[in-house]
Amino acid sequence: MAVAWPYASGSRHLGHLAGAYLPADIFARFQRARGHRVLMVSGSDVHGTPITVRAEAEGVAPQEIVDRYHSEFVRHWDELGFDWDLFTTTGTGNHHAVTQDVFSRLYERGYIDKRSSEQFFDPEAERFLPDRYVEGICPHCGYDGARGDQCDNCGRTLDPTDLVKPRSSLTGTTPERRSTEHFYLRLSDFADELRDWLGSREGWRKHVLNFSLGWIEEGLHDRAITRDLEWGVEIPIEGLGEGKRIYVWFDAVIGYLSASKEWAALQGTPDVWQDWWQDDAADHFYFIGKDNIPFHTIVWPAILLGYGDLHLPTDVPANQFVTFKGGKASASRGIGLTIGAALERYEPDALRYALAANLPETSDVDITEAELVRRINEELVATWGNLVNRVVSMTHRYFDGVVSPPGDLEPADRDVLQSVDDALAEAAEHLDGVRLRAALAALLGGAQATNQYLSELEPWKTAKTDTERTGTTLYTALQAVAGLAAGFAPFLPATSRRVLDTLGLEDGARQPAWERRDVPEGTALGPAVPLFAKAEPPPDSD
Repeated sequence: MAVAWPYASGSRHLGHLAGAYLPADIFARFQRARGHRVLMVSGSDVHGTPITVRAEAEGVAPQEIVDRYHSEFVRHWDELGFDWDLFTTTGTGNHHAVTQDVFSRLYERGYIDKRSSEQFFDPEAERFLPDRYVEGICPHCGYDGARGDQCDNCGRTLDPTDLVKPRSSLTGTTPERRSTEHFYLRLSDFADELRDWLGSREGWRKHVLNFSLGWIEEGLHDRAITRDLEWGVEIPIEGLGEGKRIYVWFDAVIGYLSASKEWAALQGTPDVWQDWWQDDAADHFYFIGKDNIPFHTIVWPAILLGYGDLHLPTDVPANQFVTFKGGKASASRGIGLTIGAALERYEPDALRYALAANLPETSDVDITEAELVRRINEELVATWGNLVNRVVSMTHRYFDGVVSPPGDLEPADRDVLQSVDDALAEAAEHLDGVRLRAALAALLGGAQATNQYLSELEPWKTAKTDTERTGTTLYTALQAVAGLAAGFAPFLPATSRRVLDTLGLEDGARQPAWERRDVPEGTALGPAVPLFAKAEPPPDSD
């Protein structure tokens, strides 16, 4: 489980959360629930030019920016209940060593060479300008505000010299082209092998394959993998002189490998990383946003092919963009609700639910706070939360909180349990295919079916005339709730554990098993406490 590395340059927003991080945690939890070994790694990208740009704007050292935002990320992941195996940074000695090893291996094998090229130089600042130090007009969509590495408007990857009317972000002056030397990754050497590999992929999202194959058909260009910076991983090969470092997009993707090695060392089993990277039985899933697709379907696979004896991605289920009032969420442009602001307004599991129900899996999704509140109140609170509360409450009211022995199950009883089992099976199929929205909808359907069962059998009425029937209805509903809690657990980890604990089924496992376990008769239930509070939108929300 490889998850995109967030730049430690500013607060992340709900677009980041829905695009990569929440889907990864849901998928990892599901796979653990099925009994699979899972390694989920990521960390803060501390070498990106957005960090040095911000540091210079604030007049502080880059490390101060890194420390500020890495600690913020970790705090938010904890609040959201993320179950990382390791969330580290690209600033560790381990990461530097692994990156330099990969660089050296590719250089020795002829996949990296040194070239002279023209790059932008700011004569007023008297320095070369790496990617995000240059802004201008996107040559593809005409957006005035594109940066030297990509256009936030159309998502195209760029080089600074591609921009129309470029300007220095340091001084605002028009930069000059000057000759400089850098190391290049010979991507063109891998074009045929990558085309064949991508052409053999089955079950991948269409937009991922189409985008990747389109890149290759346009012709793969060799890419500079060093920059004129003094912040980043040191180049292990001499020949460029001082003031140059390995480019962030080369070292960041290597982070998946270096984090695996770091995790293994922390476990006291330094060679166990090989179980994931060199065992043919292992699967690799990369959770990213669509603006990162080429780096994970072309650049990183090329690096892996060049290095040798390491697994290529099994799947890259990249999500599309989240937009806010029609504008693409962007940390650098301040568009979109930040994760921190959202956690101040919504309960963590409620936020997880509302975003999971709107994941941009196949197309861009515009998210408003009104939609988040609607999902929380109309679905999560009114359907699932209400179901749990009413069943537990009635068991306390009519049977002193003890699960009553059931009578013979009638067709309606068996049907509702079958509907829950079917929901679990359908959700599992969708989750295996990384169709998380559909999985959540299937589980919600199981909750709706159970609510309908209660409405039809009316245990609040039969309690006055038929105690056995009432006990059987509530017994059956409790079994249904137990199954649904297990299904919802990857999406709603904290509250699902509360439900299972209330039912006497919480066993302290890292992830509840993906199954409907029986709630035995005679079990004393925990108290009936509402799972979720009704969400209220801010007065100025849309």
